[in-house]
Amino acid sequence: MREPGQPSLDQLRVFVAVIDAGGFAHAARQLHRTQSVISYTIANLEEQLNVVLLDRGKRKPTLTDAGKALLADARTVALKVDAMRARAKALAGGLEAEVSVVVDVMFPTCVLVRMLEAFQAQFPTVALRLRIEGMGMVTQLVMDGSCHLGVGGWMSSSADAFERLAVGHVQLIPVAAPAHALAQMAGPISPAVAREHVQLVLSDHSSLTAGQDFGVLGLRNWRLGDLGSKHALLRAGLGWGNMPESMVRDDLATGRLVPLQLSVDSGENYPIYLIQRADTPPGQAGKWLAERFAEQLPLLLEHGF
Repeated sequence: MREPGQPSLDQLRVFVAVIDAGGFAHAARQLHRTQSVISYTIANLEEQLNVVLLDRGKRKPTLTDAGKALLADARTVALKVDAMRARAKALAGGLEAEVSVVVDVMFPTCVLVRMLEAFQAQFPTVALRLRIEGMGMVTQLVMDGSCHLGVGGWMSSSADAFERLAVGHVQLIPVAAPAHALAQMAGPISPAVAREHVQLVLSDHSSLTAGQDFGVLGLRNWRLGDLGSKHALLRAGLGWGNMPESMVRDDLATGRLVPLQLSVDSGENYPIYLIQRADTPPGQAGKWLAERFAEQLPLLLEHGF
């Protein structure tokens, strides 16, 4: 058996058009060619691939088993080429190939989803690279050039190297499971009492904040790598800790978690900044995303979405 030949992109497009249009005549009208040219192109494609793609014994050509298997490949190739051409056109027009964003773990996921959906709809050819990090890592990744744009709540003392814009805040509240000892106490809870219980604390892996603690009262604390783990342990009653209000809103409403009345930390506003390097302005897509964050975030965060 001879090896299959190399089909052309045009042959593959005609094959897909015949199936999508419902026959040779309809495909010919759609592609502005004669029916004989369409039929000849399909015959050549079958010759190239050494298989019969269409059963012509019926009024309307139907796919053979081989045709069904290869149609998906033909579609994939055509779509890949179309995507490549669209990306090349965008690059030629000055649009960057990729935008990288790092977002603070405290940032509400629902708000982030809105922003990223809008970006992908506006710039479908631009790859978006996203990282979710805690505190100092947001600044560090923008500082070392790993990410073009940062959305975070902690800023380095060397803030002159950045363009920083305050866009709102995230409300953090201390919570615990209803069966936790601190949740059983009435009235303000003193720091001395809070220190006696395990505090769940989010780890910060940035070298910028090495050795620093923010909002840590407990002498015994568990350092966790992600907010999801902290949330699960809080609900299990294994400690207490501060959480973004948006993430525990449903838990508070259903009683799975309760707010703690701490005398020194009954809740705080975690500021959110839009961070960029001053010496490396973003491209067209990155600038659009930064402007979108700046315009939309104050309103979204204010209304607690």
